[in-house]
Parts: sequence; structure tokens; C-alpha cells
Amino acid sequence: MLDSLKARLKNSDSSTARALFTTLKSIRSFEMPVIKPLHGLFYHLHKIITGFISSLTRIFYWTPLFKSQLANTPRKLYLYSGMPLLLGPLKITMGDHCRLSGHTTISGRASKTLKPQLNIGSNVGISWQNEIFVGDRINIGDNVRLAVKVRLVGYPGHPVDPAARARGEPDSDDQVGSIIIEDDVWLAAGVTVMSGVTIGAGTIVATGSVVTKDLPSGVLAGGIPAKVIKSLDLPSETGNG
Repeated sequence: MLDSLKARLKNSDSSTARALFTTLKSIRSFEMPVIKPLHGLFYHLHKIITGFISSLTRIFYWTPLFKSQLANTPRKLYLYSGMPLLLGPLKITMGDHCRLSGHTTISGRASKTLKPQLNIGSNVGISWQNEIFVGDRINIGDNVRLAVKVRLVGYPGHPVDPAARARGEPDSDDQVGSIIIEDDVWLAAGVTVMSGVTIGAGTIVATGSVVTKDLPSGVLAGGIPAKVIKSLDLPSETGNG
């Protein structure tokens, strides 16, 4: 009804209708004058209150709920922005001092023979909107950094054969593989790692790359598919990153 009235006023040739339409637009576009000292104070109060509530829910609700789904009990887990979406059968282990965004999806492939396993090391940072699809096993080593929108694809979810896809059949075992990310690896924003891949310790993968084959340790890699760009001058021992 309101949409119909709006259309009639907007398209009417009547001066009264046009005046009413202009008045209604002015009312809709009304803006509260900004009083910077007052509204600045309100802003900081808002940040304090919402931050306090967020900390309470993180400590007493989201973190215990998530830890209840792990095979172990890691120390000093910093889980922020809610709780990750967990799908399918999964066995998850996690080391200490990890940081994990609640805007993360972790999915395990349904299999008759094994339970997919995700092993996360210590001092790992997993940023927001990561997607981790565990086919059989994904290992993430110590001190690894996964930037925003990283995807670890251990299984595709659908078969190659179009007729089988149309019947709703699952992917086949030969489409599934492990992903091994060794210590001190940094996957930049938007990186995708396919199944059957090992990324060597200390390697950095550039933004938007797709990793389809193994990468050696201590290199900068990038591209689609990702290739080694250069070797990195790394200390003989990494580990506190």
C-alpha cells in the first residue's frame, strides 16, 4: 500500500502531490545535528559497553562451547567474534596460544571409513572468513598465520562425473587428500590450498594465489597456480613468530 502511494505521488502531475512527495523525502532525509563532544562521548561509551559484553560472551559462552568440541583442551585460546561454524564429522586438536575468528567455517567430509582430522599447532592465527574443508587430514603447524578468506580445500564435495553430480552422489575417495602446512607458514589474504599439498616451513604465499602442488620451505610463492618467486633469507631457526 505504501509503495503504491509513493508511486502515485512520485508520478502525479498535481502540484499538491509533488509538494507532498518533496516534504516526505525531506522528512526521510532528516539528519540529527552532530554535537562532537556529546556524540564523541556516546561513541566511547558504546565501545566500552559493547566491548565488555563481547568479552563476557567470549569468555563464558563462546570459548567453552567451542572447546567442548575439541579432542583436547588448549590453553589461552583467543576466540573472537562468536564461534566457528562446525559441519560434518570432525576430530579437532589445537595447541596453546591460538587466535581464531568466529567467522570461520570448518567442515569435515562424510566418510564410511575414517573421521576427518584437523590438527592445529600452537601460536596459530586464523583470521575471519577462513574456510577449512577437511577431507582426511589437515595439519597446521606452529606459528602459522592464515590471513582473511583463506581456503584449505581437502575435498571438493561433488564428483567429477556430471551424471553422478545430478544424482546427488558424493565425491570419490580419489578426489580427497591431506593438506600439510608446516611451521611458520604465512598464507596471505585470499589464498586457496588444494588437497594433496604440503607447504614447507617458513614459506609465504602471496595474496590470491591457488596452491595446487607442494611448495618447498623458505620461499615466497604466488600466482595461479602458485609457483616459487624467490627464496627468502630466513634465520636458521624460526619459531616465535
